[in-house]
Amino acid sequence: MLDIRIEKTTAPKAKPTDESKLGFGQIFTDHMALIDWNSDEGWHDARIVPFGNFSMHPAATCLHYGSEIFEGLKAYRRADGVVQLFRPEENARRMINSAERLCLPQLPEEDFLNIVKTLVRLDEDWVPHSFGTSLYIRPFMFGNDETLGVHAVHNAVFAVICGPVGSYYKEGINPVGIMIEDKDVRAVRGGTGYAKCGGNYAASNRAGERAEKQGYSQVLWLDGVERKYIEEVGAMNVMFKIGGVVVTPALTGSILPGVTRKSCIEVLKQAGYPVEERLLSVDELERAMDEGTLEEAWGCGTAAVVSPIGKLAYKDKTFVVNNGEIGPVTQMLYDTLTGIQWGRIEDKFGWTTPV
Repeated sequence: MLDIRIEKTTAPKAKPTDESKLGFGQIFTDHMALIDWNSDEGWHDARIVPFGNFSMHPAATCLHYGSEIFEGLKAYRRADGVVQLFRPEENARRMINSAERLCLPQLPEEDFLNIVKTLVRLDEDWVPHSFGTSLYIRPFMFGNDETLGVHAVHNAVFAVICGPVGSYYKEGINPVGIMIEDKDVRAVRGGTGYAKCGGNYAASNRAGERAEKQGYSQVLWLDGVERKYIEEVGAMNVMFKIGGVVVTPALTGSILPGVTRKSCIEVLKQAGYPVEERLLSVDELERAMDEGTLEEAWGCGTAAVVSPIGKLAYKDKTFVVNNGEIGPVTQMLYDTLTGIQWGRIEDKFGWTTPV
């Protein structure tokens, strides 16, 4: 395991006093973590330093060829004051898979967990206290070869930044509107859809802007080949309760394997709900909406946890789901996951890790 050098800031920032106005991704803590890598030395110089800007060569690989990946997880403050993480090993493993796909170096799981925990411990006072708030943790990695040649990365940086956050959506847990996108595609099998890399998100912005102009929070993507099968929402995986069965798109290689998705499936099965991970065509979903068998729909992801879908738009049709209200299964998932994350209910799954 790498030794971590710590350089504490001499100019700590003022912390937010109103936790109802934290927003998302706008405030950052006093420190950040860095580890360097090159093909000769491997991973080295693990350190935590005062939060600040990077100095980067104009030819850095990440700026020209998209050699970049990232993760997202949270630290939660329990009522007893203990700060804990939620399934951080899953994020470490997914980042290894993303790195392999983008030809970036793979940071060992133990080093990922160690530096994340060390940074959170150092900036623990930044973890907010109010239920529904948390410390968002953004590990990321980028190639920084100083050449314009196209090749596998020889120099890279792993970094972690953090910041206190409130609700991801301004609507909170209230149902949101989603537009099914039938023009642009997010990813294809064999591509980078299962990796958490910036290009996937940049490519989704055009459709997202169209949806926002029409009053929808995000888009729901169809597969990139036939444009027939449901895949995921812009920043979340998606689930539907159809005729008493929870259906979620199978992980076919073009869908991000979400940690919250995995947790929802385990909670649902433990609670006795039938769950199917399979191909779900937009025609089947439209038929369920027409026939009234679509009982609930929700997105799930680290940032929003669980986000109920109250309205779905497809081409020239608009459907209201569950009278535009949060459904009982969606509410159960939200209560269970947030209860475990904030320490309000017993963690029977062994998912939490005190820092």
